[in-house]
Amino acid sequence: MKSLIHLLFVLLIIVSCKQKKTSLPIENKGDNTIEIEASEEWITLFDGTSLDNWRGYLADSIYPEWTIENKTLAFTPGENGGKNIITKEKFTNFILSLEWKISEGGNSGIFWGVFEDEAYPEAYHTGMEIQVLDNERHADAKANPKFHQAGALYDLVEPAYDVCKPAGEWNLTEIKIDHNANKGSASLNGTVIVEFPLRGEAWEKMIANSKFKDWKGFGTYKTGHIGLQDHGDKVWYRNIKLKEL
Repeated sequence: MKSLIHLLFVLLIIVSCKQKKTSLPIENKGDNTIEIEASEEWITLFDGTSLDNWRGYLADSIYPEWTIENKTLAFTPGENGGKNIITKEKFTNFILSLEWKISEGGNSGIFWGVFEDEAYPEAYHTGMEIQVLDNERHADAKANPKFHQAGALYDLVEPAYDVCKPAGEWNLTEIKIDHNANKGSASLNGTVIVEFPLRGEAWEKMIANSKFKDWKGFGTYKTGHIGLQDHGDKVWYRNIKLKEL
């Protein structure tokens, strides 16, 4: 009997040890899953190695003016303008995070809510824009109100602060669009500099006082493409990612 009890005790220890050994990988797997899920909240739109998530506006492929240059998405002006690019996918509520660097005296822009149709020859005919600009040298930055300064909701809301870094240096922009809460905002280098409604009386008043007051379709599409602008100047983007809300 003692031998049987001893044998059962030994077997119990062995089983217990095996369970402990297998519990560690399970716990690690759980931790890894949490990390993966956290990272998968962000959709990588450009990681420095591929242009697969992008194509030209009103085009089936990427325009040759947009290339990968030292792991950045670089735009080099060509002879003809209008070579804006858009994401292949469409988005509604999201946080868009990306870094940009502009050439001296340069101008570009970041769009969202772009509705692609031949009735709208340019992405900015429907998409709203956060301005990308060399504030030190470009004339648009000198006008008041500063609706065309870097970080502005173009022609609609001026930045509360000028926190833009000089031409040739990287700036971090985050754009948050939440139609459910009727709130949009944009930050530059960690500071929220513009906030705006996405519909309603305040929105309509904003549009009525802008260049877009007679633009059919502008800012009316909740779901649309993300876009980057060809404004005829050299510009670089990197670390482009998006989290859907």
